[in-house]
Amino acid sequence: MKFKSLIKKTSNWLTATPERSLDNAYKAALKIREIEDNHFGGQKVSKENADYGDSVVSYFKTEVNGYLKKINMGLGVFKTSRLFLNISNIQEFPQEITTERELQKNATTAAIIFEKLEFIDEVTSKYQPRDTQVIDNGSLVLAKKSLNEQETEQVDNQDMSQNSAKTSNNIYQGASFQNNESRLESASQKTGVLPRSFINTLNKIKQEIDPKSGESEEQVLNKYRKSRLRTALSIKFILLLIIVPLLTHQLTKTFLLTPIIHQYFHNHEQVVFINKDLEEEAFKELSHYEEILRFQGLIGLREPLAEEEVEKKVQEKAQEITETYRAQGIDSIGNVFADLFSVTAFAIVIVSSRKEIEVLKSFLDEILYGLSDPAKAFLIILFTDMFVGFHSPHGWEVILEGVARHFGLPENQEFNFLFIATFPVILDTVLKYWIFRYLNRISPSAVATYKNMNE
Repeated sequence: MKFKSLIKKTSNWLTATPERSLDNAYKAALKIREIEDNHFGGQKVSKENADYGDSVVSYFKTEVNGYLKKINMGLGVFKTSRLFLNISNIQEFPQEITTERELQKNATTAAIIFEKLEFIDEVTSKYQPRDTQVIDNGSLVLAKKSLNEQETEQVDNQDMSQNSAKTSNNIYQGASFQNNESRLESASQKTGVLPRSFINTLNKIKQEIDPKSGESEEQVLNKYRKSRLRTALSIKFILLLIIVPLLTHQLTKTFLLTPIIHQYFHNHEQVVFINKDLEEEAFKELSHYEEILRFQGLIGLREPLAEEEVEKKVQEKAQEITETYRAQGIDSIGNVFADLFSVTAFAIVIVSSRKEIEVLKSFLDEILYGLSDPAKAFLIILFTDMFVGFHSPHGWEVILEGVARHFGLPENQEFNFLFIATFPVILDTVLKYWIFRYLNRISPSAVATYKNMNE
């Protein structure tokens, strides 16, 4: 019984293969149509039909190419499996009589298949070369022919095979004829008196100055709306990238970390300094305070103090310094864990906002590459002189000291010297590679201006 049920399940699965593969192709076509309607005004996914940057358009093209591959695979499985099932049904039941109810059911199924094939053909025709469209249209006609032939009453198997063979030969002959004709037309268009780009430019100017061309005004308004929306989304996402980590840092540090760390220091009163550098600073500060008390008494700025009074004031100052450095240690330890939470929140925002990142990247690329050549050269020189220039080591020392104090780490002069000797060099190399690899290709005049200004 199990073996028979397994055979039955396998048979049902094979029988449903054409419908299942066609549904997969149809769903992929719906995804492409959804991208076209939401981002390209119902037109083909290309840079001409939207005001997005190259990175955004390439992202959508990658998505569309993936769906097109699914469509091609689904249609291939649909045609192959349907042909195999038709041959097996003819061999097993050559004289089966079909009832009127089954004919009606087959007609309904065929109508659904027609609609799906027409929709798939309508979507995929935009993304295929002209020659490929002719062949795909021929294959679609073949699929429709085979479905129509199944709806009609039974005919002789040999006549049906001969008719289908003749039909396919005629269709492919017509497709090859149209293919050759289209190639001749394209070949004739390659040569001309004027360049094609010059003619396209003239047509564009004519469309812009024509007062009756309402489409051009609508396109300008659509581009303006898309540009304004992209700017708003980019600024909003930039603020989100700044506000979310800062807010996470402050909330976790104030309400979660600081009470826990403060309780730990309260239970361990012997822990005051979290590193030796802070202890040395506290010792120097206390020694300096004691020397000032004695010095002011000697030069007459205050009444000379007895040793007991000096010791009492020094003890009070020591308690004050202890509380100050204990609070500094609590703050530094809280910064370490709060920064980890901030980085986690930042990573979550980045991972969950891929489309926003593409929009932001196109927005920044448009701003950067839209600057004039002197402005580009000025920004490059300002960046290089600030971070990799002659005076940059002093700035890096301040940055490293601030980072060490923020995390409560002891200052290591050897690490600072090693970092200053290597990181600016690596940064300068990366910047020069970017100028040579990308900026020189996109804006050679900006590179020339940068060299002249740098000299």
